[in-house]
Amino acid sequence: MQEKVAKQLWEMIETFAAYGFNKAHAASYGNLSYKTAYMKANYPVDYMAALLTADAGDVDKIAAIVAECARMEIAVSPPDVNESFGDFTVVDNVTIRFGLHSIKNFGSGVSDSIIKERNSSGTFTSLENFLSRVKDKNLNRKSLESLIKSGALDTLGERGQMMQCIELLLQYHKEHMSAPDNQDSLFGAQSTQAETELRLPPSEEASTKERLAWERELLGLYVSGHPLDVYKKKFENQKFDIRTTKEKLSNGVQTVVAGIIENNQTILTKNGEKMAFLRISDYSDVVEVVCFPKVLKEYNDLLQPESCVMVKGRMNERNGELSFVAEAVKKL
Repeated sequence: MQEKVAKQLWEMIETFAAYGFNKAHAASYGNLSYKTAYMKANYPVDYMAALLTADAGDVDKIAAIVAECARMEIAVSPPDVNESFGDFTVVDNVTIRFGLHSIKNFGSGVSDSIIKERNSSGTFTSLENFLSRVKDKNLNRKSLESLIKSGALDTLGERGQMMQCIELLLQYHKEHMSAPDNQDSLFGAQSTQAETELRLPPSEEASTKERLAWERELLGLYVSGHPLDVYKKKFENQKFDIRTTKEKLSNGVQTVVAGIIENNQTILTKNGEKMAFLRISDYSDVVEVVCFPKVLKEYNDLLQPESCVMVKGRMNERNGELSFVAEAVKKL
């Protein structure tokens, strides 16, 4: 082969090598794609539950998968001490349940104790029954609050009442941890494992806003509902949701996104002026919204965390990262 031809051939191979696969590699990926497509089409609930478990540590991925589940008419429900295992669990043909391991500030040891007790002695029939049977020293204030706030005890009590009476719950659990069966109880009668009545004073129920905020705090996203549910009719008229906006619109195109402000981080520019980076989400995805000093000054009152807003602006791509540059803001 002539040197000139060899160099030309090498230059062609070198360019292709930037993103080239041999046949075995391409065939392997093709095989994997066909198999996963088959699983999603024929065993959708099992497949999505496995996908959620695989990405359990990535909140953004979980949110995207939950949105895809909603599109597929698969419900993803909060954790439940009577149904959840460690990982995401298939409940029936249309429901997936959050796993106990997905709850923040809740150790795997306690969740394993709950599952073990439930498997050996049956489901928990009441709040008293749960607190008296789960004899794990790590079921403390922090872990009990996590169970309550995440919705894992919803079948046994109301979240607001349990949170307001948490001292009574902790005392009840402590007593059953330390006292042998049939010993007189501070709560009256005898401390048989699930028979002593726990009298909780009347308390105000948690609002929908509180429940959703707790779910996001402990699970990383809204599960039993969404703060935007009250604006559903307005969203039906929206041409683009956040995911579509990020995928379809090109750099610099003006559009409108709407959602809830999850986070607001304010910084100072080189000139000493304030600007903000917002994290705004809707049912489909999340986007970073940049508010330069002029916009921030004009609309600052509307840009508080948990506020639901519509933002007019332009998509901006820089170094492979997508953001949305705000030009005007309106309250939903």
